[in-house]
Amino acid sequence: MTAEAPDPLAEALRLQFEAAALGFDWRHLDELWDKLAEETQELREAAGGSRDAAEEELGDLLFMAVNLARHLHVDPSAALARTNAKFVRRFAHVMASPDELPPPGDPRRLDAMEARWQAAKRHEKTP
Repeated sequence: MTAEAPDPLAEALRLQFEAAALGFDWRHLDELWDKLAEETQELREAAGGSRDAAEEELGDLLFMAVNLARHLHVDPSAALARTNAKFVRRFAHVMASPDELPPPGDPRRLDAMEARWQAAKRHEKTP
């Protein structure tokens, strides 16, 4: 029997807590924002290159996002699960009447879908 690999978000969080307990941690929240911006820029630069380079930089960005979550006292897995649920809700609104959308391949389709997405967002924010 082989052990299952840990969830990568949970493993990143565990690694960061372990390093922080040994004194290897960020001093100020502003440093994390700067590092997140740096990792975003590195991913943008890698996006035009090899798949391996893009994967590595995306991993760095995700690791940094988990680090930011830790400093904000937010569970990154719970945050992602919440966002997934939000996407499902909003996309259901987008696709509520698919026959009313321009057909796939029509350049107007994405704009029509985006308009529905924005309507779903407005609806969620209305008390």
